[in-house]
Amino acid sequence: MFYDKIYNLWNKIKKEIKFLCKTEPILVNFYNKNLLKRKDFADALNYLLSNKFADYFISFSTIYSLIKEIYIDSPFIVDFALYDIKAIYHKDPIVDKYSTPFLYFKGYHALQAYRITHWLWDKHRYSLALYLQNKISSLYAVDIHPAACIGYGVMFDHATGIVVGETTVIENNVSILQSVTLGGTGKDNFGNRHPKVREGVYIGAGAKILGNIEIGKESKIGAGSVVLKSIPPNSTAAGVPANIINRSNFSD
Repeated sequence: MFYDKIYNLWNKIKKEIKFLCKTEPILVNFYNKNLLKRKDFADALNYLLSNKFADYFISFSTIYSLIKEIYIDSPFIVDFALYDIKAIYHKDPIVDKYSTPFLYFKGYHALQAYRITHWLWDKHRYSLALYLQNKISSLYAVDIHPAACIGYGVMFDHATGIVVGETTVIENNVSILQSVTLGGTGKDNFGNRHPKVREGVYIGAGAKILGNIEIGKESKIGAGSVVLKSIPPNSTAAGVPANIINRSNFSD
């Protein structure tokens, strides 16, 4: 069943691009190389990331072969990438095409690139994971430690300045705006020292969430807030330091 969903979304993306080829012929070569000539979504995503990662030290073919190996070993990574596109399409009011985040959104690109570094980190290939993390940070101004754990349906909106620490957990369907830090307090050097962001959380631009604290399911963090203590589910927190300003009734 999920294969059908992937196939349908991939077909929708290609249909959009064929239409765009007619409306903007200057970009036909760009559309062809990135999407229309790719055999499937995994190949298209691999092609996009390999072009971003390739440099003087690592060739396109080397990184392409590596990512292909990763997608074969862990196909759920490709599934997650599709969930991320669907989440952006439904959450971001400016997005009216599935192809838009895939082609143009650096938050989406940075997240998919992180998934490659996370696979490498889990395989104890720490040096390559850190090398690529540095590339991601330089390319996108998004710094995600390869050891962080991030779910699917995640939206990094605008994305510039997002920092995600080593022991951070970001669950499914979370939305994070630009200049957000999920970091440590500086008091702990080992163990769990970064936030745990539960499903469906929204974090406004410029918010700083620091320490081994939990942001409860479906909660909202106001822009510019500094959060130093756990926030319960279904709550809204704002301020410096952040305090709960609204809490909805909920039941587990």
